[in-house]
Amino acid sequence: MFAGLEEQEALARLAGGELEVRGRLADASNATLYAVVREDGAGAQEGREVACVYKPVAGERPLWDFPDDTLARREVASYAVSAATGWDVVPPTVLRDGPLGPGSVQLWLTDESSRGPGGRARGPEDPQDPVEEEPEDADEVVLPDPGAGLVDITALRTVREGWFTVLRAEDGMGRPVALVHADDERLRRVAVLDVVLNNADRKGGHVLPGWGGAVHGVDHGLTFHVEPKLRTVLWGWAGDRLRPGEREVLARLAAELDGGRLGELLSDLLTVEEAVATLERVAALLEADRLPRPRGSRTIPWPPF
Repeated sequence: MFAGLEEQEALARLAGGELEVRGRLADASNATLYAVVREDGAGAQEGREVACVYKPVAGERPLWDFPDDTLARREVASYAVSAATGWDVVPPTVLRDGPLGPGSVQLWLTDESSRGPGGRARGPEDPQDPVEEEPEDADEVVLPDPGAGLVDITALRTVREGWFTVLRAEDGMGRPVALVHADDERLRRVAVLDVVLNNADRKGGHVLPGWGGAVHGVDHGLTFHVEPKLRTVLWGWAGDRLRPGEREVLARLAAELDGGRLGELLSDLLTVEEAVATLERVAALLEADRLPRPRGSRTIPWPPF
């Protein structure tokens, strides 16, 4: 379940209805818009809407190492691979038209405490909830906790037991700090999926909490390159042997990529070379039976959070 919605219901509601932009995530490097999809058609409930992130192709910034106008398709392809694993890492994502043209539309993540009636993301007090007095920012959008409480930058002396230290550095005052993440099964699934996707941008802020204690990954525009590009803050399991459940999922994924529906879908969304490279990464991961170690000098995205 994602933000209180079953997966298929979320996909149907994202793909249909009127897309209305409500705001912009100002810190994003590409156009990343907070929007809602309003239900339409016969049987639609008045005022019912679902919150989402709309990334129009027209707002994609040119990059030297990725083809122009392809990031939205990579977002959708990442969701397709995630869905095939059954791990529910990437929220439901569709490719559709919108006010600024075609783009990816992904379900806005909320947990039980931040979802209003009808699937709306809400502020600390929803305007339709009974309150003694009107809050000052009733319509303020609640942003999910970046890192989901599982990825952090902390003083070196306060690193918690059972957490991995990925990087040691100094803050602006010259004090020692560490980039750390928890040894958590939910987070490890994100790390395994990133290897398959060849994710070049797994920042700490791209790990978000979800419904019922779930942990999700977002922002997958820089994926599926044919060259090794893995840059992540989740290096704590580098060199670890794959677990039996991970091998089972990867073997199933390889079968679906090799002549299955998933392989066909990726070939439609990506280049044939990128789709083939995805299958090759899965095969290499199964053959090595270990999660990869960092290669080269650019293995952590910047900034890491």
